[in-house]
Amino acid sequence: MTAPAAERPATDDLPRPIRVLVAKPGLDGHDRGAKVVAAALRDAGMEVIYTGLHQTPEMVVAAAVQEDVDVVGLSILSGAHMTLFPRVLALLRDAGREDVLLTGGGILPREDMETLRKAGVGALFGPGTPTTDLIDYIRSWARTNLRP
Repeated sequence: MTAPAAERPATDDLPRPIRVLVAKPGLDGHDRGAKVVAAALRDAGMEVIYTGLHQTPEMVVAAAVQEDVDVVGLSILSGAHMTLFPRVLALLRDAGREDVLLTGGGILPREDMETLRKAGVGALFGPGTPTTDLIDYIRSWARTNLRP
């Protein structure tokens, strides 16, 4: 899903494009939102890898490591966010990829978002959030954390 270089907008003051893995972990079969987010990130100049439906945390992290991504975005509508986000975060750490931003969105109660943030997960976004909010958040993170 990566747009040709001529079609991608400039990535501000970043040394290279941001690489983002968008994943749908668990049994949730609704991926329209994840595809909209993936397209918006791509259109914003990021390199996007979309893993598709029904990914296990192990599959998500294996793809993140193999693709050498900077950001993993999970889309979770199933209610399993309090299990899936911590598991992916732990597996990223086990793989030596503490430098990867774990973010995402879905049907997430505010109190759960705060609990996950305190555990090390990045900002989380609920239904109806403009994609520009996510793009701005990732770019802001990248300005101080992106590896050359």
